[in-house]
This record gives sequence, structure tokens and C-alpha cells, in this order.
Amino acid sequence: MAFNGTWKIEKNENYEKFMEAMGVNVMKRKLGAHDNLKLTIQQDGNKFLVKESSNFRTIDIEFTLGVSFEYSLADGTELSGSWNLEGNKLVGTFTRKDNGKVLTAYREIVGSELIQTYVYEGVEAKRIFKKE
Repeated sequence: MAFNGTWKIEKNENYEKFMEAMGVNVMKRKLGAHDNLKLTIQQDGNKFLVKESSNFRTIDIEFTLGVSFEYSLADGTELSGSWNLEGNKLVGTFTRKDNGKVLTAYREIVGSELIQTYVYEGVEAKRIFKKE
């Protein structure tokens, strides 16, 4: 249950390049890099409830490990996929509905930080969160 808690974005690494690879326009990339994202994660066994709060939207995402679900990114990109636990790391594999390309996401606790890594079309980005 190490993921439980509220996590506030601290910094981004290569996030604008990642958004560019995803096809996000320049204006949304500039805004997205400063979205003040906050994640509130509650884990109960294999079930997760994640509340994403940013300057743009607040959304609740419920998922069960290994079970496919639908999700929309803040820019409107629609995905389908699932999260799985591999060791102490959450690994998400999502397929874009518009072009069939795969987005992989990782969440792991490293020290006192939650590190969220995205990989799309060979471009990797990290978003680092601190617990509130």
C-alpha cells in the first residue's frame, strides 16, 4: 500500500518532448508542463482509486489490477488498457484508440518520491511527485 496518499507534482523531465510525440499542440504542451497535478491514490488489495486534480480537470479513475478499462488523457486522447503490479512497480500498458499505438506508464516509489514514467514511440518522460 506504499502508493496510498496524496502526491503533488514536484518536477518534470522531458515531459514537453513526450507530449509532442503524443501529438499535443504547442499551447497545450506549455500549459500541461505547469498543470500542478495532484494524485490521490487509495489502494485496497488489487483495487485502486486514483483522483487526478490539475489546473484543467479533476477526474476519478477506478481500476483493478490486470483488468482493462477506458481512460482519456487531459488533452482528450482516448486509451484502453490496464495496470499490473510487477514487483513494487505499477506498470500500465495502454493502446490509443485513434492510432493503435501503445503508451506504457510506470509508477514506483523511490525514497520519498512517486516517480511516474511514460514511454511513447521511443520518447521517455518522468514526472516526480512528493507526498503532501
